[in-house]
Amino acid sequence: MTISRRKFLGWLGAAGLGTTVGSSARAAAKGEFSGFPDSFGVLHDTSLCIGCRLCEKACNEVNELPKPDRPFDDLQVLEERRRTSAGNYTVVNKYGTPANGTPPIFRKNQCNHCLEPACASACFVRAFTKTPKGPVTYDASVCVGCRYCMIACPFEIPTYEYDEALSPRIQKCTLCAPRLEKGLLPGCVDICPTEALSFGIRENLLKIARERIRKFPDRYVPHIYGEHEMGGTSWLYLSTEPFNEIGLREDLGTTPAPTLTAGALGSVPVIVGLWPVLLTGIYAISKRKDKIAAEEQAGAVALAAEQARAESKAELDKALEQAKKEQEAMVKMAVKKALEEAEEKQKAEAEGDAGDSGPSEETDKA
Repeated sequence: MTISRRKFLGWLGAAGLGTTVGSSARAAAKGEFSGFPDSFGVLHDTSLCIGCRLCEKACNEVNELPKPDRPFDDLQVLEERRRTSAGNYTVVNKYGTPANGTPPIFRKNQCNHCLEPACASACFVRAFTKTPKGPVTYDASVCVGCRYCMIACPFEIPTYEYDEALSPRIQKCTLCAPRLEKGLLPGCVDICPTEALSFGIRENLLKIARERIRKFPDRYVPHIYGEHEMGGTSWLYLSTEPFNEIGLREDLGTTPAPTLTAGALGSVPVIVGLWPVLLTGIYAISKRKDKIAAEEQAGAVALAAEQARAESKAELDKALEQAKKEQEAMVKMAVKKALEEAEEKQKAEAEGDAGDSGPSEETDKA
């Protein structure tokens, strides 16, 4: 286990916020939060959604996320039940099996930006903040990676960058908070071609939803999902089918998450106050283990280098001996060949001399 000094000091600083965090958590747990009545929200009328996935494309571009393996115009992905991920802040899923010409229902899934977020109440370093305008924002600079937010979220939305080894973050929909600051619509709302997504003051969206239910009682389920679930959410839903049939939980109740976690959050200051001592011990043990590991590694490297040198010398000596033998053999062969050639030459010269002397004697006799 290796803990960098920067990470350790970050944790230590987070632990120092214990009393502040505890006070904030207890305030939320006791129901002292009065809410933001003028906050923004989005109404998702699933009866108008056609499953075009343009909202996914806009979200990807606005947040500069990695391009998906399959293009956004590939609607075959709708045959799969998908969840949000670190690279996809929102996904559209198809529900229902069309029968007798009844079309399927499409629902966009993303962070619902609860009025009293479970992720914020579970986070002891306050990495999550419910802003007055509606978005639940995330501050990666204070996050310690405990992932309690992932466990706390009843909608299973926050995801973790497991493939980022150095600085993994929690990822989720931001309700395009930076765009709201500039007076722009969320990317998904801005691009929706059927107005299945409506953006505005949450209270006004509730009025619009109630009016649609009143005007078309045979079309809609007589309930606005998100008006009261878990204390209310900034994303609101209308549906033509029961909400549990389009992937929304109906067992959450209306009690805000901080109230449900009041007992646990009341213990946060005590627990967090012990962290400096605990982390100091962990850090010291980690540094000691790192030192021992470094010494063992250095010794192993030196031994390996010595063995490599010895093996290299042995191989070199062997190669030199072999080269010497080959050279001696080549010299012997060259000497032998030279002697044979000299012998052949002498023999040829002797035969030539004998041939030259023969005719002269016969001529003399004649």
